Amino acid sequence: MKRIHKIFSIPHLLLPVLILAVLFTSCKKDDNNYEQTRLFRPVLNGEGLTVENNVIIINMGKLREAASYTIEISRDSFKVVDYTVTVDTNYVVLNEALLGEGLLYNTLYQMRVTANAADPQYNSRPAELGAIRTMRFPSILNDPLGYHVTDTKAKVTWTVSGASVTGIKIFGTDDVRLSDPLAEYNVPAPDQAAGATIIDGLTPSTSYQVAIYSGEILRGWVDYTTLEPGVDVTDPKVIDLSGTEDPAALTAALAAVPDGGIILLKKGFRYNMPTAAFNKSITFKGAYGFDPNQAAIVNTSGNMNITAGANIGHVIFDDLEIDGADISGAYVFNPSMSGSPTQIQELRFENCDIHHMRGVIRIRSDVFIRNYIISNSTVHDIGGYSVFTADTDGDGKAAFDNVKFLNSTFYRINALVQTRQNLQSFEIDGCTFSEFTAGGAQVFRFRGAAGRNDVVNGLIIKNSIFGHGWDQTNNENTTVTMKSGLPATPFTISNTWGTSDLKIAAGSEIPGLPSASYNNTVDKLWGDPYNGIFSILDPAFAGKYDSGDPKWRTRL
Repeated sequence: MKRIHKIFSIPHLLLPVLILAVLFTSCKKDDNNYEQTRLFRPVLNGEGLTVENNVIIINMGKLREAASYTIEISRDSFKVVDYTVTVDTNYVVLNEALLGEGLLYNTLYQMRVTANAADPQYNSRPAELGAIRTMRFPSILNDPLGYHVTDTKAKVTWTVSGASVTGIKIFGTDDVRLSDPLAEYNVPAPDQAAGATIIDGLTPSTSYQVAIYSGEILRGWVDYTTLEPGVDVTDPKVIDLSGTEDPAALTAALAAVPDGGIILLKKGFRYNMPTAAFNKSITFKGAYGFDPNQAAIVNTSGNMNITAGANIGHVIFDDLEIDGADISGAYVFNPSMSGSPTQIQELRFENCDIHHMRGVIRIRSDVFIRNYIISNSTVHDIGGYSVFTADTDGDGKAAFDNVKFLNSTFYRINALVQTRQNLQSFEIDGCTFSEFTAGGAQVFRFRGAAGRNDVVNGLIIKNSIFGHGWDQTNNENTTVTMKSGLPATPFTISNTWGTSDLKIAAGSEIPGLPSASYNNTVDKLWGDPYNGIFSILDPAFAGKYDSGDPKWRTRL
């Protein structure tokens, strides 16, 4: 037994040695024959992507095994590849020398790169390196202001510096290389010195690139979009006063314009309001123009007049400023036609600034306004006869039928509305109200006898904001009486806010108004409410995107 034990002990001792020998041999063989794989994707190094004017610089980490790098460049996330270049360095300058042409200015480019091996089957997969925007072309050209374009004209301005600007060319928006001008204009010497000129012959509702030149040298370009087509001044129903500056011209034009006609008024010029009675449909419209005041002005110390017994289809005021000078005596209309029923089917103020009047419109005996609309307008500094007043008692003596206040601002108003007759409908949508009724006065004053003091089909108020009342007499009273009358009126109130300093007299509340409360004061909500600025100041206001006059809302 002892001998047998010795025989089996020798292999037992050698077994570990044999295993180590096998492993050593195997490892040595693998060290000389490992399998080749794809290169790693390139990555940015240091600052990565940088830009100087219209040159983009790519700084990548160097891959020792990479023989070259293929770079693809796109403007639309690689739906289309604008350029493909192969380079042998990880630091790449994308300039005209490399690409054959310069990159576009003020353009967002995307880059992706593939690392190339000596054997293409081992190339890396494409690596998205991100996007970067080239700089704007260094230019003396100014961005256009809102009133620097009409339907067929554009005012082009620049900083006078260096060589004189001698020419202007316009291009389509898809002509990214500015290679095929649609039209060319010489800049007269006086305009060269002034740094401003006007080009004509453009197409309405069209976008252009407008470029300025000193000789053949490009000095910059900027986008313009023309307005929708204006009034055709060759139409015999149009009287064009935009080229005249006679304060009395509006009176003569009203006498001459045919029924259904349009009178165009010059922006920035002040006209006297006509007082002679008329009995035809008419539109008073501000003409397109470049005046920074952006409105033709109609001045009144009295009011316009309607022929007794007339049945007028429409009277429209469009893109005008209507100035009554003070709040003690002026109106747009103040008719009384006892015994001669007179009506206007539609009275509309569109994109107007109406201010400093005793009342916008006051109607009395036998005058009827079927549809009264204030849209995209501002109404302020109005006295005791309100935004509208129907001021005669009795059965059907003077009335407004349907009223709409749309996307407008109302502030510093003694009393918002008042009537001694029923309305058929009253809708307020997207409006801003601040100091909208004097302390102690009434907002919706329906003062007719029983049966004549309601909105028959309901009062709708939505998407609007109410601040506090007007402390007109400086006695610190901003409480408003929200309504009188309206005993049987259905109310529909939605998405309508009241500030914390809106105070409503007990017993005058409208059910559900406001439908939401802002827990701070007007000066925290709006930019400068006491000077007519109602831009949303508080970014936490939940109604900033969809409440109040749209021109003041926060943009998404």
